[in-house]
Amino acid sequence: MTEFTVWAPDATRVRLHLPGATDHEMRAGTDGWWRVDVPDAGPGTDYSFLLNDDETPLPDPRSPWQPAGVHGPSRRYDHAAFEWTDGSWTGRQLPGGILYELHIGTFTPEGTFDAAIDRLDHLVALGVDFIELLPVNAFNGEHNWGYDGVCWYAPHQPYGGPDGLKRLVDAAHAKGLGVILDVVYNHFGPSGAYAPRFGPYLAEQSNTWGRSVNLDGPHSDEVRSYIIDSVLMWLRDYHVDGLRLDAVHALPDSRAVPLLEELAVSVESLSTHLGRPLSLIAESDLNDPRLITPREAGGFGLHAQWNDDAHHALHTLLTGERQGYYSDFGSLETLADVLTGGFFHAGTWSSFRNRHHGRALDPRVPGHRLVAYLQNHDQIGNRATGDRISASLSPSLLRVGATLLLTAPFTPMLFMGEEWAASTPWQFFTSHPEPELATAVADGRRREFAAHGWPEGDVPDPQDPQTFVRSRLDWAELDKPEHREMLAFYQRLIGLRRSLPDLSDPRMHAVSVQHGDQFLLMRRGETLVVANLAGRGQGVSLPGVVRRVLLASGEGVTVMRDRIQLPAETAAIVAL
Repeated sequence: MTEFTVWAPDATRVRLHLPGATDHEMRAGTDGWWRVDVPDAGPGTDYSFLLNDDETPLPDPRSPWQPAGVHGPSRRYDHAAFEWTDGSWTGRQLPGGILYELHIGTFTPEGTFDAAIDRLDHLVALGVDFIELLPVNAFNGEHNWGYDGVCWYAPHQPYGGPDGLKRLVDAAHAKGLGVILDVVYNHFGPSGAYAPRFGPYLAEQSNTWGRSVNLDGPHSDEVRSYIIDSVLMWLRDYHVDGLRLDAVHALPDSRAVPLLEELAVSVESLSTHLGRPLSLIAESDLNDPRLITPREAGGFGLHAQWNDDAHHALHTLLTGERQGYYSDFGSLETLADVLTGGFFHAGTWSSFRNRHHGRALDPRVPGHRLVAYLQNHDQIGNRATGDRISASLSPSLLRVGATLLLTAPFTPMLFMGEEWAASTPWQFFTSHPEPELATAVADGRRREFAAHGWPEGDVPDPQDPQTFVRSRLDWAELDKPEHREMLAFYQRLIGLRRSLPDLSDPRMHAVSVQHGDQFLLMRRGETLVVANLAGRGQGVSLPGVVRRVLLASGEGVTVMRDRIQLPAETAAIVAL
């Protein structure tokens, strides 16, 4: 016997539809769940549901597999049937780790989980600890960033489906790499979202991407369980090591115990059972320390959060850009505040928001709870042309930026190709089959950037297949000397971070920063990081006698006891 279940609290009738068979009437329970047992309908069986007297087959909101796409039938899947080889994997803790964000569809020419496996040796040689996958749950169309997902339990079939994701995780673990999965629970995508037809999954209010999820209204217990069960499934059944929770500020939740705290408790319990660390990383623009404050201290107990302030401080200093939300950043003082306090906006005035923003972190909060980056999918892809900073910065300034990122007291993250200064853009691309939706997305994108001063003709059409093709990494670039040299520098820098306890020390209160005319000096214990951002050479006095130069981003660095001479756009790491 195989039991089929579905939650449909307001339905008067629910039938199970199996291809080529008579529909099965389902039994209603008092809890809003409908059930039916069907002989011989095991793994591999396609199925769908019929609500009330509507004859339209609908996929299961908890479908584990959508082989025919999000509008097709669901398919039974047996998680126990996969033959894992990672039995000796004990996991990786986030503190001390380095993340590498990648998009399955553009990481390789093939755009599949299996093709990504072939590139894992590159990441091992680079020295990162985790791969962080952009969302892989099923969405409508062939390619997409992944944030329009509608099946929160089913890996995207064109990427390789459930078994493909498991093969990638298994292979990553075999090479010592953890896997973080980006998940989106703040909205459903615009096409193929059938869950709200079954029950009150959506709230009345909306966010940037559509209707918000019902976390605190009537029947919200089951909606929250829908999310929590999905989280636990990725960690348990797919052996994933952590999740990045997209835009948690778009999860309206007025209940006394917030969903995020419930998630932290549930994940901690699962981690205890599995005997390996499991991490929850939030994306939030609120600068709210409660996210990463332990529950015992009144916080939500998440393990880390993305820190846009660190990105903005570095990006503006390196590029000189000051538009939009960059307007308050760009000075060495701003970067110093971030390096020593985590947030820049910590109850301070935000001219972009026209109000005060954020709250100061407790100085005892370890820096590894903040994920920092020079580039990520948002900060590249949400530029009108999807240009990386390597398109506008000199290689020497890129190396200075990498040095500051990878010696800061945070958890650093790289975006795919950053390590060799990839020249390929990463643009906003979609493949909506519905012409009206495709047109609306493209028009909306052009209007959005026109409002920020970009000519509409400069904004690529998201639906143009070439927009997707342009965004693929070009691995042949590694055959070119300038890209190989950048990769070698990243490898040396990551190796030094790993070998020196000073550089992975997460104590922000132990970091001291001095700065002057376009130079910055950061002290990490007995290790000094000195960066000259000027277009001319500079001498910098140091707070002690240098024993040796550990790494320099360019040639021509000279040391005279307690003074260092840096060529233009150069950084050095020295030991006292």
